[in-house]
Amino acid sequence: MPYPAQTLKSARHHLLKSDKIMRSIVKRVGPCQITTKRDRFVALAASIVSQQISGAAARTVWGRLESALLPDPVSPEAVARFSIERLRDVGISRQKATYLLDLSEKCLNGDIELNKIARLENEGVIENLTRVKGIGRWTAQMFLMFSLCREDVLPVDDLGIKTAIKTEYELSELPNSKQIESIAQPWRPYATIACWYLWRSLENR
Repeated sequence: MPYPAQTLKSARHHLLKSDKIMRSIVKRVGPCQITTKRDRFVALAASIVSQQISGAAARTVWGRLESALLPDPVSPEAVARFSIERLRDVGISRQKATYLLDLSEKCLNGDIELNKIARLENEGVIENLTRVKGIGRWTAQMFLMFSLCREDVLPVDDLGIKTAIKTEYELSELPNSKQIESIAQPWRPYATIACWYLWRSLENR
């Protein structure tokens, strides 16, 4: 489910008028083109696979996993049929293989109900997902932003957000979480959209 066009329009209008620095970023970057991931299990599995490796490497490993599971798509049932060693054969580390199997198991036994998770508030989603090995608060926040389309998520531990704020707000060092929360107050209730602009600002200097 993509973000509604009216939501993006309202967010852009809000950010333009609420924060002069963010206004400059919005004008420089242009209209928000945030993309979302429809399949919730795939989104979480891909986030595990991509941990601590480059984007190119993650795409290669993910492609190998998809090929290995054919003719089935990536799903809890398909992944659960693989052993740790079989997952390692496609380039997934032993640790990440453990995480993927734990995610699959929790989805299959009902500990994680991805078809119902959108009913929870943000903190409830985070609490639910972080039961899975290898999924921390940051990964859960990315899920909120890019799978559940939650408009007001602020990942204060994200290095890209910290770097962009340091640069754009002309700070002497990377901000801590309290500083980020303070700077972000004018962005509410569209912190997610503001973060998208901050990430893009790193590419549009």
